[in-house]
Amino acid sequence: MQILRFESDDNKIYTGCDFDNESASVLEGDIYTDFSSTGKRKPVKKILTPVLPSVIFCIGLNYTLHAKETGLSLPKYPVVFMKNLSAAAGPLDEIRIPVSCAKIPEVDYEAELAVVIKKNAKNVSPENALDYILGYTCANDISARRWQMHAGGGQWIKGKSFDTFCPFGPWIVTPDELEDSGSLDIECVLNGNTMQKSNTSDMIFSVAQIISYLSESATLVPGTIILTGTPSGVGFIRKPPVYLGPGDVLETKIDKIGVLKNYVTLEKE
Repeated sequence: MQILRFESDDNKIYTGCDFDNESASVLEGDIYTDFSSTGKRKPVKKILTPVLPSVIFCIGLNYTLHAKETGLSLPKYPVVFMKNLSAAAGPLDEIRIPVSCAKIPEVDYEAELAVVIKKNAKNVSPENALDYILGYTCANDISARRWQMHAGGGQWIKGKSFDTFCPFGPWIVTPDELEDSGSLDIECVLNGNTMQKSNTSDMIFSVAQIISYLSESATLVPGTIILTGTPSGVGFIRKPPVYLGPGDVLETKIDKIGVLKNYVTLEKE
């Protein structure tokens, strides 16, 4: 099932499924516990983020070729950081280059597979970790490289947490429709040009291993979003570097999930 959250022509927000590019069937109940389709369809005026995230975790250096292109050693444990909740953005939303990055706009793209947690997960084993997943979606870990590398006090969170720096969607695909998250083609396309093209089989730590690691003596609550890392081909490694600019169109594509499309603009002062 594809689960989406949308605004209809009555200006109300619904959760739905069976989207046909014009309307969706409305779901009732709690998507984290028990829900069903009402059979009633509503026009989709705007697709929103699939859920309102409660926490946003991210994993760095989780693709072998990406770690190698940065010149860094393969991590022994998942590299964990977080994003501010205000970084969340939906499909077709703007990615706004911050005023604080305007003079040196080194803002980069990072296409990622994301998972959504559906129930409290604590001290979960890798063998049971997938039972805690509501579904999978596309995400992009937008990164202000200058802030990340030089102005964050050695931490990545500031450079990763500007408003709109975590677009995800357009919907959640439930696990019953996605048998193996470890074998999905993933691609990042900028203005029609493919910048990243890989497969989740290049992940160093699997989705199950990541969930297990994050849940060690720390409860992952429903609505937790986990970005699982980006493949090689990021902009700051390229020669010359490629950064996002106003007018750019950014697409994150993942096999069996869909396409997340966003537009790049400048933040208004």
